[in-house]
Amino acid sequence: MSLINTEVKPFTAQAFKSGKFVTVSDADLKGKWSVVFFYPADFTFVCPTELEDLADNYAEFQKLGVEIYAVSTDTHFSHKAWHDTSAAVKKIDYFMVGDPTQTISRNFEVLIEAAGLADRGTFVIDPNGVIQIVEINAGGIGRDAKELLRKVKAAQYVASHPGEVCPAKWHEGEKTLAPSLDLVGKI
Repeated sequence: MSLINTEVKPFTAQAFKSGKFVTVSDADLKGKWSVVFFYPADFTFVCPTELEDLADNYAEFQKLGVEIYAVSTDTHFSHKAWHDTSAAVKKIDYFMVGDPTQTISRNFEVLIEAAGLADRGTFVIDPNGVIQIVEINAGGIGRDAKELLRKVKAAQYVASHPGEVCPAKWHEGEKTLAPSLDLVGKI
């Protein structure tokens, strides 16, 4: 079953952010746009490249009113240790959420049960707590923060412009489409 247009299921977890341990929950995903970014594990190979890319683009997400929550099945203690020892991960100022109970990974249907790890899942959630974008990558395939930014901008545009949709490769400021009978067979 697709998670698109479903509400985020309840959770509460500990996270590491800005040098502190904090509690986060599904309630924190409401009232603003959010990206929940699952990755397999701390102290690995592709994961720090993705998290660093998000860190390098975090200010752009913030300008859009988007908060980022990176989630793995590691603990918040592991996140802090990784943050303290990796030059790439040290750049992170967004939430690094621990999911040792695997509740969040199960809620978002990205848990690899046999391994106890999460797939590379990306979820864009609107201010109502409803999932608008789902992307799942195989473990060896890293994601691109700039492409994620483009998708977030498209989701925000569609949400604020009822009756319009964003075509393939749409970028902010470009033409959109207004689906109608007149367009059928003309694109």
